[in-house]
Amino acid sequence: TADGRRAVSGSYDQTLKVWNLVTGAEEATLWGHSDHVIAVAVTADGQRAVSGSYDQTLKVWNLATGTEEATLRGHTSLVYAVAVTADGRRAVSASADQTLKVWNLTTGEEEATSRQHTAGANAVAVTADGQCAVSASADQTLKVWNLATRAEVARLWGHTDWIRAVAVTADGRRAVSGSYDQTLK
Repeated sequence: TADGRRAVSGSYDQTLKVWNLVTGAEEATLWGHSDHVIAVAVTADGQRAVSGSYDQTLKVWNLATGTEEATLRGHTSLVYAVAVTADGRRAVSASADQTLKVWNLTTGEEEATSRQHTAGANAVAVTADGQCAVSASADQTLKVWNLATRAEVARLWGHTDWIRAVAVTADGRRAVSGSYDQTLK
């Protein structure tokens, strides 16, 4: 969480765990996915988490109560990554089905689907202002796209293998990516 007191992890045992980083104790185990949980994002206020799974779903969790608020369905393959906007209103998911989806976390509705890549979308990050997302793919590219219009703003390349991670600087002007080619760019 933003206050540095708690963390949420996903696991191959199909659960999420909430950890107290001050004491090191496990505070809760969250059950609900039917396959590996490989992506977790926590809202800036620390109240909710969004998880992505091999079961092709995302789940929205209330961290205060440990309850599942919603199951988000729409991907047709593994959900590799999820990011939430700073205001906690939206999530963006990346999937092996080559799509990125924008979800309204208030209603649980899918707002948009974007097919930005020619191979699985492995990672996603959202700019602090919530205007753009940066996605990374097995097609060896990064794409910057406008969340409102779903238009591609920029295409970045230079890796020679799958890109597995991406992060955006606080000012939204730069992205850092990590690839199976053993480089950071």
